[in-house]
Amino acid sequence: MGRKVHPMGFRIGVIRDWQSKWYDDKHYAAFILEDAKLRKAVQSKYGEAGIAQVDIERQANKIAVTIHTSRPGIVIGRGGQRVEEMRQFLENTIDGKKIQLDIREIRQPELDAYLVARTVAEQMERRVAYRRAMKQAIFRTMQSGAKGMRILCSGRLGGVEIARRQLMHQGRVPLQTLRADVDYGFTEAHTTMGRIGVKVWIYRGDVFPTVETSEEATEGVAAMTTVLKDAAMAEALSKMNETQSDTSANSVTKKPRTRKKAEEVAKTETDEKPKAKQQIVGTTEESKKASKPRTKKSETSVVDTAESHEKKTTRAKVAKTAEKATKETKAKVKKGE
Repeated sequence: MGRKVHPMGFRIGVIRDWQSKWYDDKHYAAFILEDAKLRKAVQSKYGEAGIAQVDIERQANKIAVTIHTSRPGIVIGRGGQRVEEMRQFLENTIDGKKIQLDIREIRQPELDAYLVARTVAEQMERRVAYRRAMKQAIFRTMQSGAKGMRILCSGRLGGVEIARRQLMHQGRVPLQTLRADVDYGFTEAHTTMGRIGVKVWIYRGDVFPTVETSEEATEGVAAMTTVLKDAAMAEALSKMNETQSDTSANSVTKKPRTRKKAEEVAKTETDEKPKAKQQIVGTTEESKKASKPRTKKSETSVVDTAESHEKKTTRAKVAKTAEKATKETKAKVKKGE
């Protein structure tokens, strides 16, 4: 015997929620039967609407039924006529209890395991090759964004007398990791040769826990932010007041002087004025001297050096010529002797 766990029930309370939300001690068995009748009635009346899931919630005497379908137009009808028909039909099946209907659309039916299994089963009922139907289903689901898929068909595949199994898979399907969002669907194909079971597993990625912030927490955060802003504004205002007080203390008006002090101040000012003028004049003369060009001295020095060099060269030439003349005269005297 194989020890297998249902992938949906294994994840209830972790990443999945219950399909029936109610609790009752006295009428527990009766309510379970009512839920089963409601689901069978919905599937029987709208088998071609692509209904994947029916959620039931009980509140006192009211029953809220939400239908998840890939073709909401078939369930709703023109102007919502079929909704009223469906509501009355379900109320009659449960002995006149009031029912509130809510219809929700499944935007990606390729990622719903039950709908994929239903399409494969319908193709088998129309005598399409089972391998082709399985391959097409895997291709569509993987193309729509699934991370892994697995299909298992078991029965008299292809009209063979002996029943067998055919498994196809692609990607990864981690069945033992609780945070893995694995969707599971099972249906049966009613063929002329018998029933063929179709099981589908679709891995849609991991679901990580998110911290749900309540309204009180958000209000507390908003209050804290306002308090912090007020404190910052108060600090800024206090700093501004301090700076203004410092500037006002520095710019306090001086006391009026007496006559003696005023005369002394006037004398010192008069004595300081000529000194300042002398300093200014001295500084202007020094700046003028510094600004005068010094090109003349350099030019005269260059000329003097050139003249002295020429005089030296002429003197040397005269001395050489005199030496030559004396040598020649001495040589002639020796020859004459």
